[in-house]
Order: sequence, then structure tokens, then C-alpha cells
Amino acid sequence: GAIAIGVGAATAVVLSLAGAKTPVVIGSSAALGIAGGVAAAIGSRLTLSALKKTPGIEIKSAREIEIMRMAGKIVATVLTEINDLVQPGMTTLDLDKYAENRICAMGGVPAFKEFDNYPASTCISINNEVVHGIPNSRVIIKDGDLVKIDIGVCLNGYHCKSCISICVGSAGEKAMNLSNVTQKALYAALLKIKPGNTLLDIAGAIEDVALENGFKVVEDYCGSGVGRNLFEEPIVFNFRTDDLPNIVLREGMTLAIYPIVNCGSNRCRTLRDGFTVVTQDGGLSAAWEHVIVIVDGGIEILTDRGDTKDAMDDYAKTLNIKA
Repeated sequence: GAIAIGVGAATAVVLSLAGAKTPVVIGSSAALGIAGGVAAAIGSRLTLSALKKTPGIEIKSAREIEIMRMAGKIVATVLTEINDLVQPGMTTLDLDKYAENRICAMGGVPAFKEFDNYPASTCISINNEVVHGIPNSRVIIKDGDLVKIDIGVCLNGYHCKSCISICVGSAGEKAMNLSNVTQKALYAALLKIKPGNTLLDIAGAIEDVALENGFKVVEDYCGSGVGRNLFEEPIVFNFRTDDLPNIVLREGMTLAIYPIVNCGSNRCRTLRDGFTVVTQDGGLSAAWEHVIVIVDGGIEILTDRGDTKDAMDDYAKTLNIKA
């Protein structure tokens, strides 16, 4: 799941509370916290249940990081298996049931299920669906589909999550290019993360890769802090802005880095189910996500599936920088 934000044309961030008659408006000078906790949402909705009273940004202890490392290993294992499992003719509910069974078999709890009344263990979004697609027995995966699979795990009170994009079968060049560019945007962001850098360093890296390849970054959904809560401060935005707090990165922060990139317009809308977000123009959307912990000199990827370091090294060589 991605955190939902709405950056206004001027300086305000507007987050709607489910059931509230008026939206909560937070000015650009605010710390983006409500009741001491991050404003988080699945879909475009923000409910009181999503307001976790965390005291700002939490620096994780070695014990907490070890638990998140174990949760991340479950996430990585399940996503690796699903990546190999997906084929035309399967339903998204088939994949959701598989993921839930595997998460539970490894001692975890599906983190998304019943969060903000979300009805499934995974978010599976196809083609023009951006985020938070609800698995369904009537949704059949087809040859050529661009499928985003987002999984979250809670283990001993701590969370990890990750998202991959899968080009099914004989997917077209446009889908494969979009997915590859979005993955490179993730790598570019990860290469920027170290103590002393800022959230704008991450955002700029993501936005530059997208724009250089003719795509647009989705601004309404992004990453966040993660740990005891599925969503924590700070908001890890994916585009350059002066309207969100530009936090200096510190050792011990655990962040979900989550670039979401569209082929056409970056504008989105939420379907009547209240969760599924789609591109407004019907264009394709891709997403990749990792949870990392900031360490001395760089990062550890807690949701690494075993291939990210080599891929980052290869990408860094194209930029003439050291990973």
C-alpha cells in the first residue's frame, strides 16, 4: 500500500478523513503529522484508524531492525515465488490466497488485510490501475498484462512491505520499458540514501529518471516511514516540491521507497470500490518498492530478493558513480 497525499496547487496538503464533513488541511510549514502521527491511507481515504500516534520519526534499535529484517525476508520470499508463479489465466484472487497462505506459513501476518477495512492480503493492480487493486476471482490475468503486486507483512509487531511489477508473457515494449524505467528510478533513489542527504535527494533522483524517459511520476501516492506501524513519518515523496518537509536522513531510519510512474498523465482517480486507483487517462502505470534501513555510509535493503545489489551496481556504472 502507498501513502496517499494531495499536494494543492498552492501550499496546502489536503487529506480527507473518512466520515468527516470537511477535509483536514495541513499547510506547507507543518510537519505533516496529525495527532502526533503520520497521515496515512490505503486508497484515497484517510480514516482515524490509520492515524498512528507515533512521536515523529522513529529511529529503530538493532533489535527492531532485526525483526524488520525477518519480516522483510518473508515479503521478499513471497514476491519471488509469485513472480515465478504468475501466468495468463490465473485470477488475482488466486495470487492473493497464495500470498496469504505463504505469509502465515512463515509466521507472519498479512499487514494489509483489514487495514482501513481493506478486504485482501495483497494489492494487485493491472495495467492502468495505479495502486490498491483489490484481488478478485473475476479478474483474470491476461498475456501482455502489466501486473503490480504489493505485499505487506507484520511480524512480532513490526512491518515490512514491497511491490514489484511483472510483465506477463508477451507484454509490449511500452509496458516493459515503463517497468524498467520505474525500477531504475527506484535504484537511483536508493543510491542517494545515506546519512546527511535529504528526502529531496531521493525525490529528485526518481523524478529525473522518469522525466528523462518521457514518463511522469505519480504525485498523489508515495512511500513513507515504516516500522511498528504500516505507515509512519516521514512522507517519502517522489517529486521535487517545497510543500512537504525535506527531512535530513539519519542512521536508523526505516523507509519505504516507492516510485510510481505513469506512461501518460500522472493524474489519478479512485474507483467506486473506494480503494482501487487508476490513471485518469487510461494509460499504463508501473511501481516498484523496497523498505530500507539507513546505516553508516548507505543502506541495507530489508526486502531485497537477492538481485537488487547487482542491479544497482550495474545501474551505478552507467552513471559513473560507486554504489
